[in-house]
Amino acid sequence: MANPQDSLSREHGGIPWKHVIGYILSIVLTALALWVTFETGFSTRTILIIIFIFAFLQAALQLLMFMHMTESSDKKSKLTGHTQTGNILFAAFVAIVIVAGSVWVMGAGHGKHDHHKMDSKMEDMKMDHEEHK
Repeated sequence: MANPQDSLSREHGGIPWKHVIGYILSIVLTALALWVTFETGFSTRTILIIIFIFAFLQAALQLLMFMHMTESSDKKSKLTGHTQTGNILFAAFVAIVIVAGSVWVMGAGHGKHDHHKMDSKMEDMKMDHEEHK
């Protein structure tokens, strides 16, 4: 009869290369973001876009390498891993649509609000001008 501790130590023995590679890639992405911020002459907007791209890549890396997003408890069925990946991608899509839609609606409303203020200021200026005549 095989000792369960022996099979467990064989299963978890050695260096977890997937984690080591994920850790190194995380450090590289962080270093690249810092380099772009401090050492390039890009505009602030461009730097922010690049940092957001690196942050998105690092989040995906964390999910794949450390959170075992594509793995399932049933080694024979890959459907669970694919379903979990699909659910996370759908949740990310919904979050992006909500944020982008909110920014769009608030921006459109703010633009209309500023236009209204300008019209009322113009009317006030006309009235002041007519009073001084």
